[in-house]
Amino acid sequence: MWTSRKQGASAANGAARQTTKVRGDAAEDAALAHLRRHGLTLVHRNFKTPGRGGGEVDLIMREPDGTLVFVEVRQRASASRGGAGASITGVKQRRIVFAARHFLLRLGSEPPCRFDVVLLEGALDAPDGPRIDWLRAAFDASGAF
Repeated sequence: MWTSRKQGASAANGAARQTTKVRGDAAEDAALAHLRRHGLTLVHRNFKTPGRGGGEVDLIMREPDGTLVFVEVRQRASASRGGAGASITGVKQRRIVFAARHFLLRLGSEPPCRFDVVLLEGALDAPDGPRIDWLRAAFDASGAF
């Protein structure tokens, strides 16, 4: 039986996707550990809205003062092409805000909230780990819709 190059390419793409998922999970683990060291507690991880075209929040954390923090985690091996922060476009922000609003509907009352970004630059398995930048209040919901 013969196989086409296209079939081989899709198998290779599947392996790359799995590697990307593993890297994404590792980046979220590193971000979560960083935020916990700074006193935040985990409320929910990978909250997704139902249906297609919705949004996802990587980490939902709570500050000691009760502020609910919706966190987007981005990791890049290098700062080329703008680094990790350059990938958080207006469309991505709107999807995060959409998911956050959906999450808040489940609570019944709305606590103080903010949108943070944790950027990881460098190899996750480096001896010193990646450089972590935590951007508090990186964007807000006012212009999202």
